Amino acid sequence: MAEAVRGKDPLIVLRDVNKHFGDLHVLRDINLTVHTGEVVVIIGPSGSGKSTLCRAINRLETIESGDIVVDGQRLPEEGRQLARLRADVGMVFQSFNLFSHKTVLENITLGPMRVRKLGKAAAEERAVALLERVGVAGQKDKYPAQLSGGQQQRVAIARALAMDPKVILFDEPTSALDPEMINEVLDVMTSLARSGMTMIVVTHEMGFARRAADRVIFMADGRIVEENSPGEFFTSPRSERARDFLSKIITH
Repeated sequence: MAEAVRGKDPLIVLRDVNKHFGDLHVLRDINLTVHTGEVVVIIGPSGSGKSTLCRAINRLETIESGDIVVDGQRLPEEGRQLARLRADVGMVFQSFNLFSHKTVLENITLGPMRVRKLGKAAAEERAVALLERVGVAGQKDKYPAQLSGGQQQRVAIARALAMDPKVILFDEPTSALDPEMINEVLDVMTSLARSGMTMIVVTHEMGFARRAADRVIFMADGRIVEENSPGEFFTSPRSERARDFLSKIITH
C-alpha cells in the first residue's frame, strides 16, 4: 500500500513543528507528510504527544515553531482563512462533541448549511445518506443523550463526512466507549479507510492499526521515533522504545 501512496500528492505536511506546555516539550521537531488517500495511524504511550499532534493539524492547539501545510496552504493563525481551511479538515473527538440541544439530523446539517452554504433540503438528504452509511439512519430525530456512546460516535463521523473534508482527524475515537461499542465504530472507520478517505488516527486499538493503516507512526516523548507499514512495524520494530511498547501491550 505504501508504495502506491508515494505517487500521490502530499495533503498534510508538517515541518520542524515544536510545541511546549510550560516546561514540557510535547512536540519535538515533528516532520510528517500524509498523502491523499493515505491512512496514517499514530500510536505510542500516554503523554507521547499523539493527541497534541492531531489537534495541531487544524490549529486546535497552537504551535511555537515550524510549519503545517494543508493541501498546499500554510495553516493560518486565525480568522476566516483558518475557518475555511478547518472546513476541509474533519475532526472526530474522543468525547463525541455533539450539540446536546440539537437532534442528530440538526447536528449533521448545521456545518454544511452554515459553512458550505448548502440548502436545507440538500443538507438533510446528504445527512440521511451518511447516517445510513454509518448504520444509525433510524436515530435521526433523536437527541445525543438518547443514543449509546457508539451511536453518538458514529453520528460524529457522519457529521465530519457531511462537510466533504479532504482529511479526517480521529483523536482516540474509541477511548470513551464501552468495550462492546468499540467494534461498531472501528468497523465504520475501516470501511471509510477502504473507501479512500485520507485519515490520521490516534488510537490504542492495535487491531485497527494492523487492519486499516497504510503507515504506522510510533511516538514517544514528543518525537516520531519510528514509522513503517503495519506489517513491518508490528513484526519487526526497529527501535528499542517501540519493541518495549509492543511487548507491554501485546502480552496483556
